[in-house]
Amino acid sequence: MVLSFEGQGNSATKGVYMMYRMLPLVALGLALFVSAASLAAKEADVKSHDGKVVSINEDKLVMTDKNDKEHSHALTADVKLTCDGKVCKCEDIKSGMKIRVTTKKDDKKTVTRIEALDKNDDFTKRAK
Repeated sequence: MVLSFEGQGNSATKGVYMMYRMLPLVALGLALFVSAASLAAKEADVKSHDGKVVSINEDKLVMTDKNDKEHSHALTADVKLTCDGKVCKCEDIKSGMKIRVTTKKDDKKTVTRIEALDKNDDFTKRAK
């Protein structure tokens, strides 16, 4: 099929052609909108707070919050651990290290992610 834009009555043909050119852009916009809404809902399900490590083992973290109040958290089996933005192991996290702990919003005693700082000053670099 050859599209011709010359002569009378071809404005409908131009409209159809433009519609097919815009379809991928509309689909992309819709996909971005849906994924952004999903990401926002996921972020709303978690809560994080900062502090320092007192002690840590495979299933329990004892920490102090920014007011030096000590409390503990259970660690999930699939807890994500990072040190200075790189994936690490539980034994890499030492007492006194600055940490950011992420919990589920409805279960503040169970940790799903620990971000620890050893050499970096802030939590800007995140491991996936």
